[in-house]
Amino acid sequence: MNLAIGQLWQETNTFNPLPTTFADFEAFGVFESAEMLEKLADTNEVGGFLQTMKTWPQPVTPKGLVRLPAWPSGPVTPECLEILVQRLTRALERVLPVDAVYLALHGSMVAANEPDVEGRMLEEVRKRVGPKIPIVASLDLHANVTRRMVEHADALLLFHTAPHIDVVDTGRRSAHVMRRILFEGAKPTMAFRKVPLVVPAERANTQDPTSVSYQLRETLQTLEKQPGILAAGLATVQPWLDIPELGSAVLVVADGDRALADRHAQELAQRLWDVRREYLMDLVPIAEAVRRAHANVEGLTVLGDPADATTSGSPGDSTAILEELIKYEWERPVIVTIVAPEIVAQAEALHPWTATLGGKRDTRFSKPLTLPVAVQSLFDGQFSISGHLAGNLAIDMGRCAVLRHGNIHIVVTSRSGPHFAPQLFQTAGLDPFAAQVFVAKSPCGFRAAFQERAREIMVVQAPGCSPSDFWNYTYANISRPLWPWDEWDWKP
Repeated sequence: MNLAIGQLWQETNTFNPLPTTFADFEAFGVFESAEMLEKLADTNEVGGFLQTMKTWPQPVTPKGLVRLPAWPSGPVTPECLEILVQRLTRALERVLPVDAVYLALHGSMVAANEPDVEGRMLEEVRKRVGPKIPIVASLDLHANVTRRMVEHADALLLFHTAPHIDVVDTGRRSAHVMRRILFEGAKPTMAFRKVPLVVPAERANTQDPTSVSYQLRETLQTLEKQPGILAAGLATVQPWLDIPELGSAVLVVADGDRALADRHAQELAQRLWDVRREYLMDLVPIAEAVRRAHANVEGLTVLGDPADATTSGSPGDSTAILEELIKYEWERPVIVTIVAPEIVAQAEALHPWTATLGGKRDTRFSKPLTLPVAVQSLFDGQFSISGHLAGNLAIDMGRCAVLRHGNIHIVVTSRSGPHFAPQLFQTAGLDPFAAQVFVAKSPCGFRAAFQERAREIMVVQAPGCSPSDFWNYTYANISRPLWPWDEWDWKP
């Protein structure tokens, strides 16, 4: 028995002006065939799936297709999309016939000429394997699930957590469903409800008992333990997508019982609609947040900067918070990040100099800031992360520099990446947990590492491509009505 395994991962932000090209996928690491299986044997969803396969009652031969990952950024170019389609379909054609297919997807990839990349990929795979071969795919909790995706898969499984600490476990859950199909005769039937709402990510902390998402996560996990239910998931969608069919979604997969799946999907969709306002939150103005952080001379203050979150596909070169930080003298280190390959190149030769930071990648919301800096160190941004987004995931953010302006440490990276990850700063020789202030370019995921270590966490209202108040931006292509743009009575 042969089982094809592939991965396609990129979260798009259509407000980011930087296009995603195939060079961005190559920089992250494209692997094919046996190399893919070897490199991902204990990494993320594919690793969880492969590990679980070893416990199946009969041996199954995994056939590696291709791993196609890129860090969140702007829309994929049409040329890049065609390369992605060709690489995946040709890899599949090389290993046919197969008895099943597992794909680790994100679910919110958008190309300039295709608003539903994962839907197209699943359709292309279905064309080649036929209607009877089971296709199971895993998705990020922020996937934009579409009818096309549902039509061409037998089962779609979503992360249950935000921060995304169940990435590997979602691979295991996917393997469990696949085992039920292949060896126990399960007949997956999938109920899908599109919920016409989009919510901010900041309060969607499934690990915090005070968060609206906590009880929803517990409900999903309890539901998956019930007889007859193969999978249950809730996708609260990537908000910064100006595309048709944008919205949250509920998926319930039952074993042959469509009525059972429909009933639970209906209840979950109504429940999400009923609690939608609980996702809204008050943000702290930049000046107030920095003033409070300056007064906190003991312990760590974390300032979340969701509007320039590199995990949300923003460019990562906003200087809005940095501009306020430099107004103060700091007793202990302050750590902030910026993506600026040209500054790293200058840092290799200039010690010290007056640098102009920011406003280059994002010219709409970020403005350049010029200040004198000294080069503290240069380093290669290579490390491995586990926790939010990852399990044993190798990261390469290129050549990096630490610039100092007084006691403010500016970590400048050549590539976008997890600017919340403690490992990045530890690689630079900095201890983010010992800082007076740490600026996390992340809406919620940083809490996985910092919630227990910070004296205070404030989510800051700042300009950028991934703002919490996204409904105040101009969206030209979304389907209406859609909450919070519109208010009306809705029933699933």
